[in-house]
Amino acid sequence: MTYRFFTPAKASAATGLTAEVYRQLRDEFLGPVPTFQALSAVPEVLAATWALMREALLAGDASRVDRELVASAVSRANRCRFCVDAHVMLLHALGEHELAEVIARGGTPPEPRHAELAGWAEASRTPRAAAWSSPYGPEVTGTLLAFHLINRIVSALLDPDLLPGGLQRSPIVRSVGGRLYASTAREPREPGRSLPLLGAGTTAPPGWAGESPVGVAYASLRNAAMQGGDLLGDVARQTVTATVRWEDGRHPARPADWAVDLVRDVPGTDRVGTRIALLAAFAPGAISAGDVALWRLSHPADADLVRLVAYGAITATDHVARALSPAQL
Repeated sequence: MTYRFFTPAKASAATGLTAEVYRQLRDEFLGPVPTFQALSAVPEVLAATWALMREALLAGDASRVDRELVASAVSRANRCRFCVDAHVMLLHALGEHELAEVIARGGTPPEPRHAELAGWAEASRTPRAAAWSSPYGPEVTGTLLAFHLINRIVSALLDPDLLPGGLQRSPIVRSVGGRLYASTAREPREPGRSLPLLGAGTTAPPGWAGESPVGVAYASLRNAAMQGGDLLGDVARQTVTATVRWEDGRHPARPADWAVDLVRDVPGTDRVGTRIALLAAFAPGAISAGDVALWRLSHPADADLVRLVAYGAITATDHVARALSPAQL
């Protein structure tokens, strides 16, 4: 596994909030995997991302198979190969070998309920065009939102190959990996354990389902990630927000050219940052080393790059969340 633009500090060197998140990841997930290490430069975004994923994907009573299917299907819609591979493996870990391989091949699950769930998840990429909303509870819906953000972070900051040469795309490797993680994947998790990481007084906004840890975690993540917009001026932020709403999740045919056209009227000092944020929202894998090098001329810290990518990612994710009624989280 390689990181695209920087290498985070070793997990063993973590302190403070980052170390506490890593402890929970070791206890309840697969350890401090690259997805979360890539966010470690901004601990508040790291903690809130973990909280949403934990409370939505791992905790509570909803079917873990359904949630892993949603994670895989959203990742497929967002063209995040890394996340598709990881969550197909976890479907294997849950004993759903046929379903896992159907998803890996890009097919439609044979069971009607699974097919409906996968179709619903994939349609969320363009919620306005699909007249999309959610008939599902906070855990399934929260899983979908978590992976809209995580897919974009991963595609921007990590190489898509989980193993050398893409070995994770071998059905045998997926099946063996699933067996290794079977006991961890099947162990139930109590809701709410991650919420203390978010700080005292963290609550869902008015009108949200205040009893749901998923709603609290999403509100915290939205607040933390949106702060990355402070790295840009008003016109740049308005450009990102308006584009996300207008384009409605459409995959640009030529992302680099598309982004250049969109930032022509943005003040010069904000053009490269706006370009990165827009690509993070729509085609994060198209963020180039050249884009990052230009950004680092004025913002050399890894933390600022992570904040900017997270801002683009949460803007796109929140476009999906706006199609929900508040009580659904």
